[in-house]
Amino acid sequence: MGSACIKVTKYFLFLFNLLFFVLGAVILGFGIWILVDKNSFISILQTSSTSFKVAAYVFISVGALTMVMGFLGCLGAVNEVRCLLGMYFAFLLLILIAQVTAGVFFYFNMGQLKQEMGGIVTKLIHNYTDGSGDNLQEAWDYVQAQVKCCGWVSFFNWTENPELMNRTNITFPCSCKKSDEEDALVLPQKGFCEAPFGNRTQSGNNPFDWPVYQEGCMEKVQGWLQENLGIILGVCVGVAVIELLGMFLSMFLCRRVHSEDYSKVPKY
Repeated sequence: MGSACIKVTKYFLFLFNLLFFVLGAVILGFGIWILVDKNSFISILQTSSTSFKVAAYVFISVGALTMVMGFLGCLGAVNEVRCLLGMYFAFLLLILIAQVTAGVFFYFNMGQLKQEMGGIVTKLIHNYTDGSGDNLQEAWDYVQAQVKCCGWVSFFNWTENPELMNRTNITFPCSCKKSDEEDALVLPQKGFCEAPFGNRTQSGNNPFDWPVYQEGCMEKVQGWLQENLGIILGVCVGVAVIELLGMFLSMFLCRRVHSEDYSKVPKY
């Protein structure tokens, strides 16, 4: 009965660690995506926000370590090597502590992240130049076109851009232009555009004449971040539960394996 229980635990732990290995690869890929993404609001944050870069490197480190732990767990479970099972338990405990610490840190720094976002976007709008081709500008154009918003608090944020307001004709940010549903799949325009009636100069470049979305992007972007952070939090809770189960199974198997036999360790 005891040997049968050990065998079931061993192969269940093997399948569990195979899943853990795949999960580590997903976390690693998510961290890399944060660093290399150039077509969304993530690229603005990872270029300008130190804490967001730290978060990306934390995801990469945890993902890589999780993959290593999954591999060691599979090896230790199949070959019944107590030292590998003990190492697996210890590293799982360290990963769990690191996840809880990181979660608490980001929870209490959400306000600072929101302030950073506002400062980053406001500075970006103020320094926006027509025809620059800058990655941050292109990312913000993409956000405004896809989310269907303009500016940070409102479209009036663009009145702080000196190049735009010095235009004598009615000129506005192209990515802010109101569009139909059919235009959603079209790549967003970049730079500044002149309105069809842009030859009027009596009132200069009056923002009230701009054919743009008037709602700012702040609430929509923050809502998007909250939604995705909620998904990330749910995944992390699920991972923590799986880690606790893995710790229990590895400790159970480690206690049941009485003799240390290093001949079972595969040699390469």
